[in-house]
Amino acid sequence: MIEQQMLIGGQFAGATGGATFERRNPLDGQVATRAPAATADDARAAVDAAAKAFPAWAAMGPGERRALLMKASAAIEAKGEAFAAAMAAETGASGIWAGFNVHLAADMFLEAASLTTQISGQVIPSNVPGSLAMAVRQPAGVVVGIAPWNAPIILAVRAIATPLACGNTVVLKGSELCPATHGLIIEALQEGGLPPGVVNFVTNAPADAGAVVEAMIAHPAVRRVNFTGSTRVGRIIGQTAAKYLKPAILELGGKAPFLVLDDADIDAAVAGATFGAFANSGQICMSTERIIVDNQVADAFIAKLVARATSLPLGDPRQGPVVLGSVVDQTTVERVNALIDDAVAKGARLLCGGKADSTLMPATLLDHVTSDMEIFYEETFAPVKAIVRVDGIEQAIAVANDNEFGLASAVYGRDTARAWQVAARIESGICHINGPTVHDEAQMPFGGVKSSGYGHFGGQAGIDAFTDTRWITMQTTPRHYPF
Repeated sequence: MIEQQMLIGGQFAGATGGATFERRNPLDGQVATRAPAATADDARAAVDAAAKAFPAWAAMGPGERRALLMKASAAIEAKGEAFAAAMAAETGASGIWAGFNVHLAADMFLEAASLTTQISGQVIPSNVPGSLAMAVRQPAGVVVGIAPWNAPIILAVRAIATPLACGNTVVLKGSELCPATHGLIIEALQEGGLPPGVVNFVTNAPADAGAVVEAMIAHPAVRRVNFTGSTRVGRIIGQTAAKYLKPAILELGGKAPFLVLDDADIDAAVAGATFGAFANSGQICMSTERIIVDNQVADAFIAKLVARATSLPLGDPRQGPVVLGSVVDQTTVERVNALIDDAVAKGARLLCGGKADSTLMPATLLDHVTSDMEIFYEETFAPVKAIVRVDGIEQAIAVANDNEFGLASAVYGRDTARAWQVAARIESGICHINGPTVHDEAQMPFGGVKSSGYGHFGGQAGIDAFTDTRWITMQTTPRHYPF
């Protein structure tokens, strides 16, 4: 068991009053982590510490910030084994998924390091003679980052890295489901030499989440709210941020469509669908959730997909390498079992896998899914996937867009011009042509539409999200006034 601590103003600490909560392993119920149950006062203290550190960090030269972010990248890489152990213990994640998290998170810090000298402004012609008018990008202030459990290293680092590159300071609220995993990121930043208060870390018991989050958002020093998680909670975060007039970046749920057109390379599509559907047991916001396949190629595609799905190793990641580890809790199992029952009762055909009696859920495919089944619309967030057969491009696009979510999507077809035209009509923030729905790069503008949220992370989009634009003028010649 790991005894986790918070970090406030450069000092590791427990919660006021010493209260704690426990995170248990989803497979055997053993206590994985005991962490501080922060109070609203603890949350405000963390923001105070970030606010105190902000002026010096904002004034620091880009080269110095870049060097510290590069050290953070190396420190993350060095903790690969510790991250894998923590993720297996807290969320049941596989070693493959942990390794991917570490690699991309380290790359995110390197990309953020490169951004420190890319925060540029603009000179704008003025109608006033002798007026030098500029649009200047400046750090916003304290950023509150709220990260989830499913891609815990990637998404917590995303909440930290670009805000720091832009000169902001950060308070990270760790997930109640993986406080030790998020705590390792904080340890890495401390080992990398980050000044006290630049990044702060609070953990809270599940019942206290609302009070802790609102205390931070309400704090006058907080200038941005950065949330990744479910659409249900995202609506609450967005409403709370709006109440206090705080800009928010929200990356929420998804129901990613994977379109297999009649001219698709079947083997390539099967490989992309297998990865996109079953990486981290389908517990990724970008996970392939709806496999929309043209009837002309459906039988050939589905036969190969079933063969791949049934070959994926399933087991306890603490006992050896697997592709499919545990899902996050038994509640997920019960919810998804009900979705399977509903689909089968309404005519879907179970091709492989099926209902589970533990958090080790097998790769499951349901064919002939229709819009009167709950799984057609509801995000499974599990290795249980719906196959929808269609006739032609128009029906494929209509099915892809018949959903409240709009984060990731994919289109497979050999005629890339036609596939591009299809991609342009899909209502999603991200679309990959002949690539899987699960894909991220630190420099790319990552974000969704509809109920998948608003705002973007990555590259220039990240700079825009975490800086304020100011209009500044300088009069260089005498100015004439009408009176």
